[in-house]
Amino acid sequence: MGEDMDNFGRRDFLHSATSLAASTFLVGTGLLLTRSARAQVSVQGSRKYGVKALLFDMFGTVLDMWTTLPREAEKILKPRGINLDWQAFGRAWLGEYGPSIVPVREGTIPFVPLDTLFRQNLERVLPRFGVKDLPKDVFEQLHLVWHRLDAWPDVTSGMAALGKNFLLAPCSNGNIAMMADIARHNNIRFDAILGAEIARTYKPAPKVYTMSCEAFGLKTGECMMIGAAGHTSDFEGAAKAGMKTGAVARPNEGGPGKGTSVPRFKVAVAADDLSDLAARLMA
Repeated sequence: MGEDMDNFGRRDFLHSATSLAASTFLVGTGLLLTRSARAQVSVQGSRKYGVKALLFDMFGTVLDMWTTLPREAEKILKPRGINLDWQAFGRAWLGEYGPSIVPVREGTIPFVPLDTLFRQNLERVLPRFGVKDLPKDVFEQLHLVWHRLDAWPDVTSGMAALGKNFLLAPCSNGNIAMMADIARHNNIRFDAILGAEIARTYKPAPKVYTMSCEAFGLKTGECMMIGAAGHTSDFEGAAKAGMKTGAVARPNEGGPGKGTSVPRFKVAVAADDLSDLAARLMA
């Protein structure tokens, strides 16, 4: 019985997320008006900031890649006799992320989901560390570490608090399947999964933000982009699209003591963590 209920919950979660993501392509046709009306009355939102939906950057804001990637790589590869500088390997793998999305955003190559780019990045990084000819199942297990990244300690309780008053969704460069797995791994409940895959390009391209807001039937000014304090380009992109912005301190985002607590971009609200954000938005 418990397993059946869990399977039903997973199907329901993925169906809702993918249906809403797919429906985004109908924005502007007039076919979403009734759903838009429902979206606008389903939550209280923040009167102080005039927002009803919170859209989240995921990598670094919600998720702790710097801890998860090296740890999981060691767990997978070390039993097979492979010994690396695991921190260096994690940094190198993560370092490929930014450059890999640029050709897509600039239109040099067609859109491909981030899963595809991350797989290509891993193929490039492994030989630099002398790792070759991994069995396919081991390679895939390593690649899918991105689907089970750990969230920061405040995330599960903070998201639960925020979800009482706001629509919640990733506005991430991560693809829908990846975000669904991450949400389940960290016990996060999202109302939709939005971002790059529905816009067919990568942040900070403007339509990633605008299409994510439109999917909820809301104006951009009724949505707030939530990012780690150091994510200036994301804040700039969201603000140019007309969104409000909110920052969360992530002092260890780049490793212990290698993050940012105070945003350089002028945001509407800055918080210590997601629980603090929930309190500030509803003050």
